[in-house]
Amino acid sequence: MNAEFVNPFIGGLLNVMETMAQTKLTPGKPKKKQSDVAKGDVSGLIGMVGPNVRGSMSITFDEALALTIMERMVGERPEKLDAEVADMVGEVTNMICGNAKRDLAERGYEFGMATPIVVSGHQHTISHQVDGAKIILPFMCDEGLAHLEICFDK
Repeated sequence: MNAEFVNPFIGGLLNVMETMAQTKLTPGKPKKKQSDVAKGDVSGLIGMVGPNVRGSMSITFDEALALTIMERMVGERPEKLDAEVADMVGEVTNMICGNAKRDLAERGYEFGMATPIVVSGHQHTISHQVDGAKIILPFMCDEGLAHLEICFDK
C-alpha cells in the first residue's frame, strides 16, 4: 500500500487525539494484517468511496484508553464501555477520516465517507469489505494501545 494513502490517516489520528483528547500517541511499526480479529476492545469503522479510490479505515482502542479519551473529551469517566463511549469512538473515527479526506483531496483523491459503525467486545471482528491489503499500525501511550487499520483497493 502506498504511503501516500496511509500518512494522512496517521496524521489525522495523532491530530485528533492531541487536540480533542490531550493524548499523545507514539506510533509503532506498521505491518500487514492477516485476520479480521480486532486488537482491542472497541472499534470504529468507516468506508470511503470515490471515483478513483475505495477503502475503509478503523481505529481500535483498549478499554482503558477509550475511557480515558472519553474522560478528557467530556470531563467524566464512565465505569465501562457503554453507548456514550461507542458514540465517542464513532465521532473520533469520523474526525480522523475527515482529516485524511482533506489531505487526500489536495492530492487528487476525492471520496465520500460512510457513517461510521462501532463494534465492541473481546475478540470482536472488523470486516473491511475491500479487496486490498490491510495495514495495521499500533500506537502506544501510558493509558493503553490504539490500532489503526487501513485498507484500500489500490
